[in-house]
Amino acid sequence: MRILFVRHGQTPANVRGILDTAAPGPGLTELGTRQAHAVVEALGHESIAAIYVSKLLRTHETAAPLAAALGLTPVELDGTHEIEAGDVEGRSDHDAVRTYMTTVFAWGSGDPSPVMPGGPDGHAFFARFDGAIAQVAAEHPVDATVVVVSHGAAIRVWTGARVRNLGDGFTADNHLDNTGIVVVDGSPEAGWTALSWGGVPVGGAQLADPTADDPTGDALDEALDDPRDR
Repeated sequence: MRILFVRHGQTPANVRGILDTAAPGPGLTELGTRQAHAVVEALGHESIAAIYVSKLLRTHETAAPLAAALGLTPVELDGTHEIEAGDVEGRSDHDAVRTYMTTVFAWGSGDPSPVMPGGPDGHAFFARFDGAIAQVAAEHPVDATVVVVSHGAAIRVWTGARVRNLGDGFTADNHLDNTGIVVVDGSPEAGWTALSWGGVPVGGAQLADPTADDPTGDALDEALDDPRDR
């Protein structure tokens, strides 16, 4: 089957660089709403069997325009929410961002053992995200196309570990901006292959926000850049 992973639209936390992973989380900014409407033009021609969202509000708001255009009701899919920030939740300082990003991208690079302080380890993350994708696969025929609206770190870490044709470090080295789309093909049994990586907003550069401090969408080296060293 084909899964179109869509990162949610921009939120105030993305603008400010805040690690905001708790439910229900913020809604979309005005730009985020425009990004969500641009998803309709990008995907409205697809034969989409279902649209799945996480438990966080921003995915519901991102999916709403596409769902309305296609006459579908989004399904909340347990397990596809953002990677929990634990003790660094709500922070935007460099030390917090470094802790979060180095932990989750260790998981995406093949070592699920590091523990997010006050949060999960990689084994727990992959168990719940793999379980969600297995549920999607079980609910649809092998030739189906579905949309999963999820989150920057969650999509990047899962694809880094589970998609076989992305090179080592690819998901850490490449952006996944708000409403960037990653398309994968396969199954839980056969494995997954990336068909495309659209790291920029689907509406193009006019819907990007170069001033946003967005670590979960930035390349890892950018997210870890310490302004104190400049």
